[in-house]
Amino acid sequence: MKNHMQNLSNKKCVPCEVGPGASGAHLMANEIEELYKQVEHWEIVDYHHLKRRFTFKNFAEALVFVTKVGSLAESESHHPDITFGWGYAEITSFTHAIDGLSENDFILAAKIDTLLS
Repeated sequence: MKNHMQNLSNKKCVPCEVGPGASGAHLMANEIEELYKQVEHWEIVDYHHLKRRFTFKNFAEALVFVTKVGSLAESESHHPDITFGWGYAEITSFTHAIDGLSENDFILAAKIDTLLS
């Protein structure tokens, strides 16, 4: 198992490889549970994706947050699904290339959490 205990918000997302012999296998349940300790405000859904709902005072605050998340996602080359509206934003992250959770999803979640501080 890889060393996942480094602070996730200090790590960089890396491209996942897929195909025979590639390193792009989704994380196992024990690895997910270990990484989850650093992003406990998120919900693990079916050991397949992470999800978190954020609340804001109005539409404008939600939009500012979503714009920050979008810029972060671009810089990390890891793109979550984002839904937002008046007073909320919901982020769902999983690694499409492996159809499951990778360390990148936890890195992105940790970095999104830092946008709130």
